[in-house]
Amino acid sequence: MKSDLEMARLMVSSAVFPCLLLSLLITVTTAAPVQRTCTFPAIYNFGDSNSDTGGISAAFEPIRAPYGQGFFHRPAGRDSDGRLTIDFIAERVGLPYLSAYLNSLGSNFRHGANFATGGSTIRRQNETIFQYGISPFSLDMQIAQFNQFKARSAELFSQIKIRSEREKLPRQEEFAKALYTFDIGQNDLSVGFRTMSVDQLKATIPDIVSHLASAVRNIYQQGGRTFWIHNTGPFGCLPVNMFYMGTPAPGYLDKSGCVKAQNEMAMEFNRKLKETVINLRKELTKAAITYVDVYSAKYEMMSNPKKLGFANPLKVCCGYHERYDHIWCGNKGKVNNTEIYGGPCPNPATAVSWDGVHYTEAANKHVADRTLGGGLLTDPPVPITRACYRQ
Repeated sequence: MKSDLEMARLMVSSAVFPCLLLSLLITVTTAAPVQRTCTFPAIYNFGDSNSDTGGISAAFEPIRAPYGQGFFHRPAGRDSDGRLTIDFIAERVGLPYLSAYLNSLGSNFRHGANFATGGSTIRRQNETIFQYGISPFSLDMQIAQFNQFKARSAELFSQIKIRSEREKLPRQEEFAKALYTFDIGQNDLSVGFRTMSVDQLKATIPDIVSHLASAVRNIYQQGGRTFWIHNTGPFGCLPVNMFYMGTPAPGYLDKSGCVKAQNEMAMEFNRKLKETVINLRKELTKAAITYVDVYSAKYEMMSNPKKLGFANPLKVCCGYHERYDHIWCGNKGKVNNTEIYGGPCPNPATAVSWDGVHYTEAANKHVADRTLGGGLLTDPPVPITRACYRQ
């Protein structure tokens, strides 16, 4: 015979087990379905030198060695020693590196195209590339090129009979499923710092950002649904800003040695950009738009370089920059009647700045590692492999 205590335990167990089972079933059936990984058939990128994979090299003078020496072992149209963040994006979603739209030789557009060019701005600028390096291919021109690319590729696909040639063209039904990436705005600030007062530049930011919003709307109207939009980086941390600075006044630099006022302007740009993205989500009801905080990812390397495996982040890897003598990466010049070559540093893997304006592959990889997995630096906090889902 079982004791009264044992009988009580059995009764409780027999009553509790069905309740637990029912609770488990309810939890399983009401849990949100697990989102599958997005399958992007193509990437279409718009931007400046931070994501240019050969556009400006095709349109003007090719980028020379030692650019590209690390990963590609040759100049590859990129303003870095190796890969850019857009290259790591392509790797993460399982697609080939993007061919530049302007590159007519050896290009393959089956899985996307890159409309970015070094020196590009969001708004058109009234100056030439030969004056201050500003590209004629502003964002509205890049969108016009995309529109032409989409229409022309459809015509060619129906006309071309050779299979190997058709395989280099995109499929029209895949434009709606593609990933659209933006990394542009830094040069708008650069022009503003050079030609405007602080108040004037700040007043233009809403208009600059509105032009980017118009570009997103254009693509959305043509069926594009997934957008991955980078904010702008800490402009005041580019070493080129310190080349001719002399002795800075107290408070001119922040605790990381960056130009404080320039970074504040970049943050103002980013605030307006994020507001615009939030409004676009409300307006474009079928779009999945991710705002990506590359500013924070880049500033981490300035504020805590040793922890991240970097040396002095304000030290330029490629080129000769000593006091008032400056020989740019890949160029030759004379210092005290001695010819100097602006070559690369011995270990680019520990450098943040490649040439004073652009980042090393190691730095670009850090940005990719900090943003492509989702989390605190993306809004919504989704990885790029699930960015196709509207949150």
